[in-house]
Amino acid sequence: MDEQLRWMDATEQADLVRSGQVSAAELLAEARDRIRVLNPRLNAVIAELDTAHAGIPDAAPAGNPQPDGEGSDDLPFPGVPFVVKDLALEIAGTPFSEGSRWLAGNVSRHDQELARRFRRAGLAIVGKTNTCEFGLSPHCEPLLHGATHNPWDLALSTSGSSGGSAAAVAAGVVPMAHGNDLGGSLRYPAAWCGLFGLKPTRGRVPLGPEYGDVVGGLAAEFALTRTVRDAAALLDAVAGPAPGDPYCAPPQLRSYVAETVTAPGRLRIAATAAPNGGQKVHPDYQRTFDATVDLLGSLGHDVEEAHPEPLDRAGHRAIRAVYGAAAAWIEGYWTRRQGRGPEPGELEPYTEVLFERGRKVSAADYLQGVEELQRFSRRVARFFEDFDLWLTPTVGWPPLPLGTLTATAEDPLRGEREAGRFLMFDGEYANITGNPAMSVPSGTDSAGLPVGMSFLAGFGAEATLFRLAAQLEQARPWAGRRPSVAVP
Repeated sequence: MDEQLRWMDATEQADLVRSGQVSAAELLAEARDRIRVLNPRLNAVIAELDTAHAGIPDAAPAGNPQPDGEGSDDLPFPGVPFVVKDLALEIAGTPFSEGSRWLAGNVSRHDQELARRFRRAGLAIVGKTNTCEFGLSPHCEPLLHGATHNPWDLALSTSGSSGGSAAAVAAGVVPMAHGNDLGGSLRYPAAWCGLFGLKPTRGRVPLGPEYGDVVGGLAAEFALTRTVRDAAALLDAVAGPAPGDPYCAPPQLRSYVAETVTAPGRLRIAATAAPNGGQKVHPDYQRTFDATVDLLGSLGHDVEEAHPEPLDRAGHRAIRAVYGAAAAWIEGYWTRRQGRGPEPGELEPYTEVLFERGRKVSAADYLQGVEELQRFSRRVARFFEDFDLWLTPTVGWPPLPLGTLTATAEDPLRGEREAGRFLMFDGEYANITGNPAMSVPSGTDSAGLPVGMSFLAGFGAEATLFRLAAQLEQARPWAGRRPSVAVP
């Protein structure tokens, strides 16, 4: 296993292929070797894909790189290895279980548009990554595949639901990986695994052809990366509406890669580390937050204590209705697609509770909930007339031991309660409003574990996020931090 290649970001690996120093086939072989050596300790990759699905070398669609790198000059990531989360993003002919024993053995029959765009960017999709059952929990410990281990401490959670992808990137299995986000599922694992996690603006990345309006537009697709430039180049490659998309993000004015080398100017940043629910922020996280505020001030930004108005009682009722309807939709969708409902023992205890809750949500409840969240979104939009960004810790507590966030038959709501120990900073605001948000590695706690800070921007303002993220990355680089337990 080539250790130097292992820790290169996707941009550098792509440059090696374009220059002829490394072939796409060699990158693929190295990635497969890393999966073989590292994954038994991580349990991040739950299925390897053959070369036909990877996109190289023999069965590559037109325009994808060949083993010697020919035809790759115009591709952003020729032959760069990549993994996709086993949730929502389908690839024809590959296993697709969404972390559920109910779907064990299911195989996708079509490609999602985003999978096609990943391939057109030159990426070699080498595997599928672990996720909790249907992405419904902030962990990555499904009964079907077992727990994914955090590379910084194998006894700890990665959070979720994009935990398998986060572990694969943090451990150097691949330089970046697909993930999705319905309530923080890209940003929470990014924070606990020391990665850059961007949730794009609603409509920036397509969800079709299978999905259009997922839970009132709350869901978003993208990726986890080690560097800001990789995220920018990947979003350049995959952004843009597909025909018939129900949402369309504001136009991208220029490449996001160009934004990463553009000074952000003097930004107006609201900041708070006080949770709405009254939870206690870990002292190391408060310290990192304070250091981030100081850093932003030293970089010339105006930072003041402020926050959008919190969700009121009506807003929380709306969230319960919308998420309840999402659970009902998942059950109905897969019942139709499988031709049968779940049999006893095929669902985890928490999923059973969520499905039961969902059956009690009426169509009127759901639509009223969507309307209430849209009213809330307009209030948040007014907040961003006065501020460019809102800063909080991404989560408020260090990674929890594996098993803490899972349900049991005797206590199916245990994980939901325990999640309140670290989910305290309204990550779902980005999903409710459709605004872009990012988790930025911002330091380490007293145990040497990574700590992430969250920035929420106005609708369509990924450019602002990329400019600031690149500035922070230059001021306090993080990509060189490597989890020692991931070294074989």
